[in-house]
Amino acid sequence: MLTDVSFEVKKGEFVSITGKSGSGKSTMLYILSTMDTDYSGNLILWDEKITGGGVNQLAAFRNRRLGFVFQFHYLLPDFTCLKNVMIPALRLGNLSRQEIEHNAYEKLKMLDVADQALKPASRISGGQQQRVAIARALINNPDIIMGDEPTGNLDSKNTAVVFDIFRQLSSEFGKTVITVTHDNDFAAQSDRIIEMMDGKVYSHGH
Repeated sequence: MLTDVSFEVKKGEFVSITGKSGSGKSTMLYILSTMDTDYSGNLILWDEKITGGGVNQLAAFRNRRLGFVFQFHYLLPDFTCLKNVMIPALRLGNLSRQEIEHNAYEKLKMLDVADQALKPASRISGGQQQRVAIARALINNPDIIMGDEPTGNLDSKNTAVVFDIFRQLSSEFGKTVITVTHDNDFAAQSDRIIEMMDGKVYSHGH
């Protein structure tokens, strides 16, 4: 249950939301992600009022503006890495299949996993799977990347790789990055920490 939660995140900022289990941080992420619409108050993303939008409108906004990276990669195991990355763009349907395939390769290249493109997702390592999942989150060129414990399943080496990717997305590509994390080291290196406790924002840094 969230109460009196209010904060702003700037464009290109890399923010970590922390707090114990049950503090409300996952609920907050679901509201920010437009998936949870059962709240009072206003959600404004990219100067667009999201609150009160219909299911289709919210789905279209999500697909166009938001990219998601979860603790578990949720890749389709029998599909190639390339096809997994292409799926959100095929769903959006703005580009030809050929353009989408080209863009998917570019994202995999940027994340250093292009050599895995034609392997089934189930046949690559956990760290590589998470990078493919980030490529998938980036395929529609979203403004905001949201992560729900994006390093929760990774060892320290791969956690560092994922952190560096998020850092690059915010500082070089101007993406806004919002991650819920239990990892204090990860949070400490981001631009700002929003700490939650008992459904309230306990502190939100500077």
